[in-house]
Amino acid sequence: MERMIAFCGTVCTECPAFLATERDDDDGRKKTAELWSKQYNADIKPEDINCKGCISEGGLIFGYCNVCEIRKCGQEHGLRNCAYCDEYVCEKLDKFFEIAPEGKATLDEIKKGR
Repeated sequence: MERMIAFCGTVCTECPAFLATERDDDDGRKKTAELWSKQYNADIKPEDINCKGCISEGGLIFGYCNVCEIRKCGQEHGLRNCAYCDEYVCEKLDKFFEIAPEGKATLDEIKKGR
């Protein structure tokens, strides 16, 4: 499977929500919901864990992605991901990278290779 990189640098195809959806894995959904509920101090239910990837068009995406400012901005600019933006790294990404530094590493790698 080809790697799918979200606007923020998250590797969708390695994300537990994406993997549980692809495999129709209810146990994976439950474990991911429990982990993310603790990790992000949120009430996430197993039925919330359904996602075909942030950049999928008209597809199933994790609930937060519907309101994600990074995703919205990337879509408005018609980008593949934020590494292709002239304003990379912006304030929105800086805040996100504080909790997800692996996203920055992924986008930096893409930026270098362009």
